[in-house]
Amino acid sequence: MAASLAGKKIVFVTGNAKKLEEVIQILGDKFPCTLVAQKIDLPEYQGEPDEISIRKCQEAARQVQGPVLVEDTCLCFNALGGLPGPYIKWFLEKLKPEGLHQLLEGFQDKSAYALCTFAFSTGDPNEPVRLFRGRTMHLVSTIPPSVSEFGRLRHII
Repeated sequence: MAASLAGKKIVFVTGNAKKLEEVIQILGDKFPCTLVAQKIDLPEYQGEPDEISIRKCQEAARQVQGPVLVEDTCLCFNALGGLPGPYIKWFLEKLKPEGLHQLLEGFQDKSAYALCTFAFSTGDPNEPVRLFRGRTMHLVSTIPPSVSEFGRLRHII
């Protein structure tokens, strides 16, 4: 992170207070900036996860006119070539957890991975967006799925 950002405010684009708490906890008390949440209505871009994260971050930085951090989460089934990927929100909305679970019924490969991408912009459109990725591998459960109180999938992976 650029030294010039130390002590400054970074807008974390979310309307979810619990997500902000979680990110602050992960970054720890030695993180040199202050994260503040701001809900911003960003376009739903199409493409690969990195491309989507970069475009969302660039648009958020344009709207905020300063440093921003955006997060995008994907659920990728290996049997489906990585789908639904960044489109998990719509798959879950249309199919519900039970439908997502049923997508893999005809496949022997029940593996999946969750991909979480954080994109950071200093707010300067001439500087590149920096990406930070976390990926965890899972096997899809044979237990019928449910959704937790925070809207996260349980028992799918």
